[in-house]
Amino acid sequence: MTKQTIRYLPVFAAIVMLSVILNSCKIGYSFSGASISPAVKTVFIDYFANRARVINPTLSQSFSEKMKDKFVNETGLSMDRDQGDLEFSGEITGYDVRPLSIQQSSQGQDFASMNRLTVTVKVVFTNNKDHQQDFNTTFSAYYDWESTRSLNDVENTAVDVIVEQLVDDIFNKSVANW
Repeated sequence: MTKQTIRYLPVFAAIVMLSVILNSCKIGYSFSGASISPAVKTVFIDYFANRARVINPTLSQSFSEKMKDKFVNETGLSMDRDQGDLEFSGEITGYDVRPLSIQQSSQGQDFASMNRLTVTVKVVFTNNKDHQQDFNTTFSAYYDWESTRSLNDVENTAVDVIVEQLVDDIFNKSVANW
């Protein structure tokens, strides 16, 4: 063995030991923060219909697909077509744009200097291996922008940011136990 090989031997040994310890635990752990029982193998994520008063035509599809991507890619679970060990269903219940910060112009007129898009999603989570973890919760996330830009200018970016935040929040509540 060379000196350089011997130098890295303790690091390699530590990595192997950490892997053995994590694999022997009763609850699986991934570097995404997911803490899932080894009995859980599959996930089912239903299509989240958009029931908000204002409809973004791509939001339901985008949200549903991001949920599937997150859970399959970061947990190692298999996607099931009609039911799973973990099940998610629900609907998009809100898509609201509101003025956030009101200021007064030099002519004395009030105007919004900032706007906020808020998306709200109702989620029903069922853990068919441990029903104590089930929940029925509403999640919301928002995106703020300057009123000098229209919703059309920022909507795609805003929806992407909001959907990512919602999916992260749902992931954390359901499998990261945060």
